[in-house]
Amino acid sequence: MNIESERLRLQEISWDDLSDIHKLHSNPEVDKYNTLGIPKDIEETKEVIRPLIEAQKSEKRKSYFWKIVVKNTDIFIGIAGINLSLNKFKLGEIYYKLLPSSWGNGYATEVSKTLIKSGFKDFNLHKVEAGVSTDNIASIRVLEKSGMTREGLRRKILPIRGEWKDNYHYAIVEDDPMDY
Repeated sequence: MNIESERLRLQEISWDDLSDIHKLHSNPEVDKYNTLGIPKDIEETKEVIRPLIEAQKSEKRKSYFWKIVVKNTDIFIGIAGINLSLNKFKLGEIYYKLLPSSWGNGYATEVSKTLIKSGFKDFNLHKVEAGVSTDNIASIRVLEKSGMTREGLRRKILPIRGEWKDNYHYAIVEDDPMDY
């Protein structure tokens, strides 16, 4: 399943994307608020994405993982995903990660809105959620520009470089106002 927005394509990853994903995960600026940590080598990145590639074959799929490319150049700028809850709850949690060279162009907001829209339209969700480090001001702005509401604070839940960090919980429900 691939998704498009005005300027971007979200394409399901393949093993051909390993090098780009490793470069993204290895970037210290990208890692600043990331719980994954910088991989020690490309083999570690391979093991991180293995279950995401294998999940593509599942009939009762609960996770989707895309590379983000700019439509008019086909240049890789990041990754995005959605994890789905049990059908009863109709929840999805979105996430995204972009290379610093693509920051400041509105791409993260475009990705966030695209994931939210797809969550309601393609996955028939009732609620789309996202978590963000309380220190990650740029990502907080992205979620708020996407129409999400801060619903709470989860204290000391994010293991980032040996410290426990707080996380804001954001969400949007299907009948909330959306300008997209």
